[in-house]
Amino acid sequence: MSEILAIGDLALAVDRAAEKIEAGVPVALPTDTVYVLAGDPTDPGVTDRLFHLKHRSRAYDLSVLVGSIDQAMELTTAVPAAAKLLMERFWPGALTLVLPRNPDEPLDLGDDDVTIGLRLANHPVPSALCLEVGPLAATPAGVQGEVVFETAEEVAAEFGAWVPLILDGGRCGGAAATVVDVTGEEPRLLREGALAWADIESAL
Repeated sequence: MSEILAIGDLALAVDRAAEKIEAGVPVALPTDTVYVLAGDPTDPGVTDRLFHLKHRSRAYDLSVLVGSIDQAMELTTAVPAAAKLLMERFWPGALTLVLPRNPDEPLDLGDDDVTIGLRLANHPVPSALCLEVGPLAATPAGVQGEVVFETAEEVAAEFGAWVPLILDGGRCGGAAATVVDVTGEEPRLLREGALAWADIESAL
């Protein structure tokens, strides 16, 4: 069964999660929205496991958590001005931006190798972990198309036999991140979540 580790000591929690990720296994993390399953995006075995755990088709790419805007910029190319504005206005926060993908980065995220969904979460755990080990492939903890989990206990009940470490940050917000495609001339809403589309339009 999974080890559930409270994040009272953030440095210890991040170090333990980093050990698991560097060993090639996924972990579960709290974010400002929901708990996520996360792992090394450069390891196809890890990302295959994330797809399997979620019962998720590779047609629906995994998103990527980053620890800073600079880290995000390394994974994308030809970043539109609107995307930079949204990063500066809403990151860290509940906003995933779909951007042109840097072809030089060897990431296995699914069938789409042209775009990449990036998010800088407003939570100390994923931010600190990404700064320590690099960007993380991530997907909301829960079976695809069903409820996602807001507590470490819910994650353990579903994935305890498959995810060796769950970092417990208490109850998460519960609303998924808003997803916006910024690869074209005009930003396009793909999914409205915790961040209102009206606020995004106002910022633009």
